[in-house]
Amino acid sequence: MLPLKLITFGLIPSLLIQGYQVKKNTLRLPEPEGMRKGSIGQGKPLSILILGDSAAAGVGVTQQQDALLGALLVTLQPDFKIQYQLEAKTGDTTLQVLERTQQLEHQHFDVVITSIGVNDVTKLISPKKWLQQQQIFYATIERKFTPHMVLVTGVPPMHLFPALPNPLGWLFGQYSSEMNKKLAEFVAAKANYQLIQFDLAHFKALNLQMAEDGFHPSKEIYQVWAQELSNKIRLMF
Repeated sequence: MLPLKLITFGLIPSLLIQGYQVKKNTLRLPEPEGMRKGSIGQGKPLSILILGDSAAAGVGVTQQQDALLGALLVTLQPDFKIQYQLEAKTGDTTLQVLERTQQLEHQHFDVVITSIGVNDVTKLISPKKWLQQQQIFYATIERKFTPHMVLVTGVPPMHLFPALPNPLGWLFGQYSSEMNKKLAEFVAAKANYQLIQFDLAHFKALNLQMAEDGFHPSKEIYQVWAQELSNKIRLMF
């Protein structure tokens, strides 16, 4: 197969046309309302920080209680007294999430959850360069928050996004696949890291649909995602 860089170059005319059409026609959903920082629950103390882009922020639902954070708190609060914080913004790339992370105060979190990559794909950042940025990002997390556990959400298989036509969707899928391969190798070398696959094929098999924009998770997908995260957390704590 041709190198990804050459394939991208050959598809530039189609990418420009389709990229404009997608940007023009895709519904723009706001970030959900609701608390992003606080404490809840009863039981063993547990502190959680979520970092990322629009999916981490909960775009696709209208209230944080239906987003990733809210769904995770619902599953954990019966057994844990949770101190939580969400730092995420629509459109952020890895470098922008890194900058936001660097501005946070030094403090300990038991668990750090991340979800980044879609906006790097749409900007056609090379997987090699992306991994270098990820390494800096996670080194910053370790230094600032000393987490016992880091749960790393993989890049979604973007060729399955309903909002993306081919060849744009296909190419984005190639980028996300290559990024995930490099991310898996990175995570495997870290003792306290675990990779969470954003498995859209599995979600579809469960008859779970994405949000109405065809680009973000729905309430039901956030619930499945949160359940997988909570299962990992319970095994550790």
